Amino acid sequence: MILPYYLRLLCLCFATFFVAHAVSWLIVRCIAPTALRIAETMRPRWSSRLLFGLRMAPAAITLFLVVGFCVPSYVWLEPDIASERVGFACLLASLTGAAVWAVALLRGFLSVARTARYVRVCQRNGVETTVGQDSAQVLVLNGDVPLMAVAGVVHPCLVVSQSVMNALSDEQKEAAFRHETAHRISRDNLKKFLFLLAPDIFPFVSGLSSLEHGWAKFTEWAADDQAVDGDPQRALSLASALVKVAKMGVHSTPSYLLSSLVDDDRDLETRVDRLLREPAYAEKPLAPLVAFARNASLVIAGVATTILLWPESLGGIHRLLEHLVQ
Repeated sequence: MILPYYLRLLCLCFATFFVAHAVSWLIVRCIAPTALRIAETMRPRWSSRLLFGLRMAPAAITLFLVVGFCVPSYVWLEPDIASERVGFACLLASLTGAAVWAVALLRGFLSVARTARYVRVCQRNGVETTVGQDSAQVLVLNGDVPLMAVAGVVHPCLVVSQSVMNALSDEQKEAAFRHETAHRISRDNLKKFLFLLAPDIFPFVSGLSSLEHGWAKFTEWAADDQAVDGDPQRALSLASALVKVAKMGVHSTPSYLLSSLVDDDRDLETRVDRLLREPAYAEKPLAPLVAFARNASLVIAGVATTILLWPESLGGIHRLLEHLVQ
């Protein structure tokens, strides 16, 4: 197919993204089981950060390659010819790359729209009140559906149903509100939104769900730990609140960006068990992992800076792109 200059650039960007993203996605897919095993030996806060970084790595690395190398090499070294042929393989890779981005963007923004609509309904029908020692603002909703969650991305708000408010004691409510506040401080809903925006290897093919599920588990554990803050009495109150809310019924809302107190009951037993005892973690894997990540980041940053400050080095990248276009 014959395409003009800037359409070739767009086609090349999507094709490069698809190829590089597929490679990095497969690498992350291969190391995911090992990462999950390492995460089990770390503090939940660090485990959730590790798994979040791995899940976002394919998209982040590939975008860096496209913006930092593909576009500059094409603009600087590609002659401004009115039109030039683009091969079928490049065109197919470009269309696939555009498709995975379109699906991811649509998925993310639909979820944001649904959540924003849900928050507006809560604000319209709920009663705002102040609870807890920290005087947190809470929307109390009428109805029998049990709910306690942080809803929204940009300005998340805490919503709780009247049935949950009536069921929990003051100590249980205090511990539960601290748990939800931990979610809000960590901006976990924003991270869920970024998961939705992260493209898959193919449209509607989610092969890194194990990292997302692991992240969700450790995020809940980290929020529990932050809510308890080493207080045994508070841990007992939070554990009893989890059990009581779970008995009222678990209502999962995957289409909304919510961080609920009890999203599902699959990990409930483990969460309660953790709260009732002091968890033991082997911290040894953390030090070499942090050192490796720091050194790898420095090496990558150094190589990237050297290439960008020495435009002639982009010639090799441009030749690779020429092969991709053909």
